[in-house]
Amino acid sequence: MADTEKDALKAAKDAEKAAKKAKQDRIKASKPKKEGTVLSRTGKSVKKFWKDFTGTVKKIVWPSRAQVLKSSAVVLVSIIVVGLVIFGFDRGLTALFDFGTKQASELGSQLAGEETTLDAEATTDAAGAETTTEAETTEEDTTDAAEENTTEAAEEEATEAEATEEAQN
Repeated sequence: MADTEKDALKAAKDAEKAAKKAKQDRIKASKPKKEGTVLSRTGKSVKKFWKDFTGTVKKIVWPSRAQVLKSSAVVLVSIIVVGLVIFGFDRGLTALFDFGTKQASELGSQLAGEETTLDAEATTDAAGAETTTEAETTEEDTTDAAEENTTEAAEEEATEAEATEEAQN
């Protein structure tokens, strides 16, 4: 049984090889055989290209002068309209941006002004307290100095009075 299976597998492989070879032969047969050299084939293909090209150019319908001018006018008007729309959109966005910037700077200056006012009030309070303290200190110093001057003057007068009494005696 093993020999019959081997023979069957071998027959199947041979059949596959024969089918592949027959397929390759059909493909080769369907391809046209190249005639001539590379240069002669290139010359023929260039000639065919120019023949097709001139046939296509003859089929082209060229517009008249009036059609060209009309189409050009349509294009120019379209460009102008689109340009004006873009210009208007740009101006609108610029105005909106400037308005937002102005509002933001005003809000910032208002907030800065409130902070400055608060800082100024705190400075004024502190300066006022310091000024009051300095004024009180100055008054105390002046009063103390005046008392000292008065005391010294009284002592000098007393000393002079004693010296005068002694001189009289």
